[in-house]
Amino acid sequence: MVLSDATIARLIEEGRIEIDPFDASLIQPSSVDVRVDRYFRVFRNNRAPYIDVKVEQDLTELVEIEGDEPFILHPGEFVLGSTLERVRLPDDLVSRLEGKSSLGRLGLLIHSTAGFIDPGFDGHVTLELSNVANLPITIYHGMPIGQISFMQLSEPARNPYGSGKLSSKYQGQRGPTPSRYWQNWEAGE
Repeated sequence: MVLSDATIARLIEEGRIEIDPFDASLIQPSSVDVRVDRYFRVFRNNRAPYIDVKVEQDLTELVEIEGDEPFILHPGEFVLGSTLERVRLPDDLVSRLEGKSSLGRLGLLIHSTAGFIDPGFDGHVTLELSNVANLPITIYHGMPIGQISFMQLSEPARNPYGSGKLSSKYQGQRGPTPSRYWQNWEAGE
């Protein structure tokens, strides 16, 4: 079941869902808008001849956008960003991140595959930003860039994200966080 605006507002007020900083005007009929932060991870293709998923690689450079200057995402470019908001979910809710339709109509995609947020997650949500348009797109700090909807689990998760039984590589992440897939190989997964 997808939660309504009234249920979302109540769960935020009760502290079961945490969104920080929180702005009540961002609550939509069945979601909460999230805004983009000022930090981006830009891929530097000259640092490695290829991406080896088994090895930790320094493939990105952290870029901070100052003041009211936009980040310009060029056609075909892929960068990592993050939500301005830190999100924490209880062990009985999951969440989905989706793009804003008005931005999608301009060619801005905000995630490739990582739109699912597990119960127990706590951190900033990393955005996988792609420009599929033919012109550059500006991205301004603080602009609404996506929306998070919430769904009730049939019962609380036995092992929520961040529990000791899971690797939970991104628990507590701050800002755009590069892939930690290589840790799967270290753990023997």
